[in-house]
Amino acid sequence: MSTYAHASEAGDSGGEIRGTLRRLAIFNEGLVEAGFGPALGQTSALDAKTAALLMVAASVATGSSEVCLQRSTGCALAAGATKDEIADVLLAIIPVAGLGRVVSAAPGVGTGLEYDVESALEEPNDH
Repeated sequence: MSTYAHASEAGDSGGEIRGTLRRLAIFNEGLVEAGFGPALGQTSALDAKTAALLMVAASVATGSSEVCLQRSTGCALAAGATKDEIADVLLAIIPVAGLGRVVSAAPGVGTGLEYDVESALEEPNDH
């Protein structure tokens, strides 16, 4: 189903969706200031937890730095996501992002979850 068909069924003519896509296409800085990031749940059809889990997924998939991975993981925890849900996000994006990308991101996400992946790897009988 297309986005416009979905918006139409929900009672929206698609004008709001088209406006958002237009502002994203021209990189309207006002759109970013209006509530992207941790506050996205307040300005979006997505709840804050879902938006934060998507931030983790996007950070992993795009190869973000470790500090960005830790921040997005922290935002997801603050939005109410569980550690298991965050780990499941990593598993869910493997077919799209690739196993290598997810494995590379695991230490950064693990640190954000207060789990020392590097130490765990040094203890071969403890996983």
